[in-house]
Amino acid sequence: MSLPVHTTGVVGRAETKRGGGEETLSGCFFGVARMRQLSSLLQGLARSMALGKERKEEEQGTVLRTSGTLRGEGSGTLAAVWSRRGEKGTNQDCSVVWEGFGCQEDTIFCGIFDGHGQWGHYVSKAVRDSLPPSLVRRWQEAVTLASLINGEKKLCHSQFDLWKQSYLAAAAAVDEELRRSRRLDAVNSGSTALSIIKKGDTMVIANVGDSRAVLGTTSDDGSIAAVQLTVDFKPNLPQEKARIVQCKGRVYCDEDEPGVHRVWLPDREAPGLAMSRAFGDYCVKDYGVISAPEVTQRRITARDQFVILATDGVWDVVSNEEAVQIVAATPEREKAAKRLVQWAVRAWRRKRRGYAVDDCSAICLFFHHSPPS
Repeated sequence: MSLPVHTTGVVGRAETKRGGGEETLSGCFFGVARMRQLSSLLQGLARSMALGKERKEEEQGTVLRTSGTLRGEGSGTLAAVWSRRGEKGTNQDCSVVWEGFGCQEDTIFCGIFDGHGQWGHYVSKAVRDSLPPSLVRRWQEAVTLASLINGEKKLCHSQFDLWKQSYLAAAAAVDEELRRSRRLDAVNSGSTALSIIKKGDTMVIANVGDSRAVLGTTSDDGSIAAVQLTVDFKPNLPQEKARIVQCKGRVYCDEDEPGVHRVWLPDREAPGLAMSRAFGDYCVKDYGVISAPEVTQRRITARDQFVILATDGVWDVVSNEEAVQIVAATPEREKAAKRLVQWAVRAWRRKRRGYAVDDCSAICLFFHHSPPS
């Protein structure tokens, strides 16, 4: 990341001489040169510090990449994870929970990824493995530079901006890395990516695709209420459709799937992508499909109990309200994600008879040791 260099006052004197038919500049702008050297030095320092920390990430943190449970050390957080393969073949969903993310105390990263296409299971795992460390590296570089230039006091007020900037840069880098990969064909395959970073009472949410994050919070009457934290990036959303159409892509429903809007190439009935943002899917990247995440922030209050991250296999058949009720009513929080996924599978067979059950995956992150009385 390069930061703008601002100079004030007179930093040097320039003299213009003409000779030999060309104009030359003599003298030197010592202040500008020094500022450029300082900027280069700071960037090098940031990179070295970030890379040094990155090598120690998994030694200092705890990472869960399978179904199971992870408890946050020294905090009341608990993450329950569960995934179940559908009836379409290989399970293309995957997830990661990283406690101690970025070598930061009381910080946890949760991410869920839903692949699609022939090689979607490889793409989702590639994004899962690449995005968190890429995000850490860019965030550490940004924080190092910002603290050296602006000081610690201003840094605390710009944390969200730094996370947002880091998320956007990391997503672009991961997508470009996939594009250049010689081992993975992501032309007609891709993946969503939904993640949160919780540090203290602050939660940063980033979403690419149609997975969804839903908050379970206590309402005034003591019941549990659902608050949707993300947008399902479907092609028929006005802003998404406008971008795709402007880029010469097409958005419409197939005859045998009324209500399911998909992205199509301008001159072919392909690929029929059911989301407007994704990693990979390079066949439609020139036609309005993007990998840029929407990044938002949420302050966690004493009323907020947990957040659910789940793939569309869950949300296609379970409403937000049903999901938070299922999780809140689970006696053992360690089994909350499993119970939600099992409920979704049964709902598929009840509500979508004749359709193959989709892969269903969920992460339930609880904020407190126990719900307040």
